[in-house]
Amino acid sequence: MILFIDACVRAQSRTKRLAKALLAKLDGEVETVRLEDISFPVTDEGYLEKRDGLIAQGAFDDEMFALARQFAKADTIVIAAPYWDLSFPAKLKQYIEVINVLGVTFEYTPEGFPKGLCKAKKLYYVMTAGGSYVPEEFGFGYIKALAQNFYGIDDVELIKATGLDIIGADVEAILSSAI
Repeated sequence: MILFIDACVRAQSRTKRLAKALLAKLDGEVETVRLEDISFPVTDEGYLEKRDGLIAQGAFDDEMFALARQFAKADTIVIAAPYWDLSFPAKLKQYIEVINVLGVTFEYTPEGFPKGLCKAKKLYYVMTAGGSYVPEEFGFGYIKALAQNFYGIDDVELIKATGLDIIGADVEAILSSAI
């Protein structure tokens, strides 16, 4: 199963256009998680107490962990996240907080190091940006570090199209080149 995590909100999203082109090239059933449609819980003390209590009980079948279970069982993951205000949309960070579950997506070794529990062998991170200054550590780098160091997904690939809003840019040529 290919898990498509859609952090795009615009109807004519250039990032989603790139992601759809990628998905068309991949083999497998696609399950889509549209982050715009999810009302994520506030990560407050009550939420953390409930989550930590369920983890301590090993109650991973609780609905609270549905997105984490889905993420952990995916064969391939495609994240589509436009580069906004020096990072990715806040909904993607909320999603990460929900799927980052000890005992579902990762565990710790006796030495205290994270060990991935996810099935995926490949994660694609698809992004577009209006400008050309897009430091990887502000978006992609964070996702790559989580995938490789916590989730056990070693093969992480960035697919990007940048400079789309620069005056005189040939947007179609830039997008076609990325596709």
